[in-house]
Amino acid sequence: MSNLDVRPAATVCGGRYDVTAQPVRELLAAKQVPLGESTMVRRLLPNLGRRMVGAWCFIDHYGPDDIAQEPGMQVPPHPHMGLQTVSWLHDGEVLHRDSVGSLQTVRPGELGLMTSGRAIAHSEESPREHARLLHGAQLWVALPDGDRHIAPGWEHHAELPRVTGGGGLRATVILGELDGAASPGTTFTPLMGADIALAAGTDARLPVRSDFEYAALTMSGEAEVDGVRLAPGSLLYLGCGRTELPLRADVDSAFMLLGGEPFEEKIVMWWNFIGRSHDEIAQAREDWAAGTRFGTVHGYDGNPLPAPELPPVPLKARGRTR
Repeated sequence: MSNLDVRPAATVCGGRYDVTAQPVRELLAAKQVPLGESTMVRRLLPNLGRRMVGAWCFIDHYGPDDIAQEPGMQVPPHPHMGLQTVSWLHDGEVLHRDSVGSLQTVRPGELGLMTSGRAIAHSEESPREHARLLHGAQLWVALPDGDRHIAPGWEHHAELPRVTGGGGLRATVILGELDGAASPGTTFTPLMGADIALAAGTDARLPVRSDFEYAALTMSGEAEVDGVRLAPGSLLYLGCGRTELPLRADVDSAFMLLGGEPFEEKIVMWWNFIGRSHDEIAQAREDWAAGTRFGTVHGYDGNPLPAPELPPVPLKARGRTR
């Protein structure tokens, strides 16, 4: 998924400046952002109150939207560098194409994982014949300096490990490891992501790592995470220092738990690029405009996204800021 903002602001992230070593409960407000012709997303990271959670640096939550009479998601070919994209659906399907030749329909409960490495381009769209509802999340993971120039690639994992806890808790491990279950998805820093389903009446405790910072993204229902009741589309930052996470639900609910070791490197995130300096971002923009480096996405019916203009002030990596 792309950042379609025609005037994207530069975001400086990374470092441990704003990492909370103790457990906290920070509820972050979403920004409403249009995505294509008929999809509106709730952008939760980066946020004025929080830039990253571990290596997770971008979170869009969308739906559930009734797209029976709509084209649904239509994101033209666009570039990425220095990151991974994570596609996760609760309803609907998304057709992924990219410049390394991948063509894959991603469905609910399946992991679509794209590693941009040094450069890749991709498009995402609802298939011509699609389900009535579209509901999911798109997330980015920042790549560490030692891995951000690797060759690009695509992974699709239709089967993912599951964790069953007491009291009506079921979890699908999307990335990393949770309670001994490990995802097959490739990671480059210590992190985890899981989809947690809570049946009505659930009262459970989920084991977590005290050295990870965590956040909870509510997908449906009204999950209660560490005593905070969350409406759909809410993001609750939890900090570090926990060994278990209390969970409750009075109605059937689902949320994504995202965590990781705090990302120490200072990075610059602008439009669909993650780099370490203004010059890197400017060169990537120039290469995309010139049609070089990122390759070609074949089969999409439409033109690639043009790159926005760079801001007049040079981009600088200063680390994570509040």
